[in-house]
Amino acid sequence: MQSLLSPAILFFALGLLAALVRSNLQIPEAVGKALAIYLMAAIGLKGGVQVSQSGFSTELLLAGVSGLSLSLLLPFLAYWSLRRLGGLDQMQAGAVAAHYGSVSVVTFVTGVAALEAAGFKVAGFMVAVLALMEAPAILVGLWLARRSSGDQAPRLGGHVSHALRDGSVLLLAGGFAIGLLAGPGGFDPVRPVFEGAFGGVLCLFLLDMGLLAGRHLAGRGIVSSRLVVLAVALAIINGSIGLLVGTAIGLDKGSATALAILAGSASYIAAPAAVRMALPEVDPGLPLTMSLAVTFPFNVLVAIPLLTSLAGFL
Repeated sequence: MQSLLSPAILFFALGLLAALVRSNLQIPEAVGKALAIYLMAAIGLKGGVQVSQSGFSTELLLAGVSGLSLSLLLPFLAYWSLRRLGGLDQMQAGAVAAHYGSVSVVTFVTGVAALEAAGFKVAGFMVAVLALMEAPAILVGLWLARRSSGDQAPRLGGHVSHALRDGSVLLLAGGFAIGLLAGPGGFDPVRPVFEGAFGGVLCLFLLDMGLLAGRHLAGRGIVSSRLVVLAVALAIINGSIGLLVGTAIGLDKGSATALAILAGSASYIAAPAAVRMALPEVDPGLPLTMSLAVTFPFNVLVAIPLLTSLAGFL
């Protein structure tokens, strides 16, 4: 209940409601992009500072290997579910699997805020795990979509290059490296900007995301009831797998839940861009509507509070 009543989640619900009732409330696109840049830079920078304080550890290595393994394996579960239960063809299933194996930075940021509000501490190195998990799943999803066409090998290098040059990956990794090099002393002069204002900026950004998710949900009728159920089920199953893995490798409650939130999230920024470039014959509206209009609101409003409670129980 504390997570559900946090200002960030309530602002998201407000944006969702405004879109569903067709209000004229909107945030200019340039402002939305500026808010996103701030959040990526802040979360990367703070994570690097925390790691510079704690140093590299076995826990960090285990979390990185676990996150990378989840990113490589979860697309196969999504692909099988979408083919057998969702009735999608190979191309569509591979495209959607790329979204559900990859991660959502905004879901992670929202989850970390909710965890901190609930009294959990999230290790700074989870930002590095986030960066590790974004690209591999996209590559696996594209391979699954193209595996019978015989042309995946020549294009693999282009997919890798595109994934590594993605703005969110660069900003997160770069911010993390800056925080690691600067340390607490270098971070102190900019702490009021990147730490003090973080909660307020997150509220405004989630208001914008609520508006965007609501408009996709109200404006597109291409997602069947079976796919809506799968979009929710994959968030629950993947998140539960992530929580069990995080607990098994000995992560603290907050970090294990953060890994669960990453595993249960679905990309709607990096994956759509990669799929649009690599699979032009696939309608990008289907995976984007599933990830942004169904899974993202479910994660923010239900899964994050649920996983937080479950982590406390475990």
